[in-house]
Amino acid sequence: MMNKNTIQGLGQNEAELVARLTYDKKKIVRIEELYRLLSGIKYKNQFIYNLKQKGILTSIKKGVYAFTPLDSIPSGRRVNEMLIPPLFFPRKNYYIGYSTMFNYYGFIEQLFQVVYVINTSLCRERDITGITYKFVKVPENRLYGLESIKIENTEVMISTRERTLVDLIYFNKPVGGIIPATQIFKRIAGKKECNMNKLIEYASKFPNITTRKRIGLILESVGVKKNLLRPLIKSVENTAIISLNGSRRGPINKTWGVISGASRK
Repeated sequence: MMNKNTIQGLGQNEAELVARLTYDKKKIVRIEELYRLLSGIKYKNQFIYNLKQKGILTSIKKGVYAFTPLDSIPSGRRVNEMLIPPLFFPRKNYYIGYSTMFNYYGFIEQLFQVVYVINTSLCRERDITGITYKFVKVPENRLYGLESIKIENTEVMISTRERTLVDLIYFNKPVGGIIPATQIFKRIAGKKECNMNKLIEYASKFPNITTRKRIGLILESVGVKKNLLRPLIKSVENTAIISLNGSRRGPINKTWGVISGASRK
């Protein structure tokens, strides 16, 4: 509840709008709604600009703002970072993934100040309400293995646990590289803390062949049987033999088309 001290810097109309948005528990507000609430105000855009200058409204995208109640400004409370991406992709051609989901599923404890939004239309980086959002543009065939969750009555697209494991091997930089990523993957797959059939299905579909081969080697090393691995094995058949650490010496693992002993870098 706001007191006199918190509204001293506001005019009467500003205080009334802030009180209304606070009462309605608004966190994200569109310009159409602001115009409706400001129907008696002549210079609406200037009014909105003033609230932005005072830190009460923060631009997310054109015509969409994050609302920060006055009592939240000193504490730095923000909008849940997962509520931002759906505003950019009404067709749901995106998912929140990579490091955000590594933490979400408990793969690692580290918290990141970057939210990765994998999508089919935007490639940019933006700071929104104090969080960096990296919009990573990918082909449509990379949007699979996803699920929808509800956050504060908003539908949000995220990668499933199994798809996040695939992404962990592909985009391993946030956890310190392929060696820590492999250790995390082994821990989860070895303890059967995922749906193995789905994991193999998602790995088999992943466009990057090196990632498929790495995952095959890892799953084989934790004792996954070949009959389960068959779709993944088939996905790397008749592909070029590769080295995963640059060395061309060593025996060849014919199943995965990889030079043995070259899987750690």
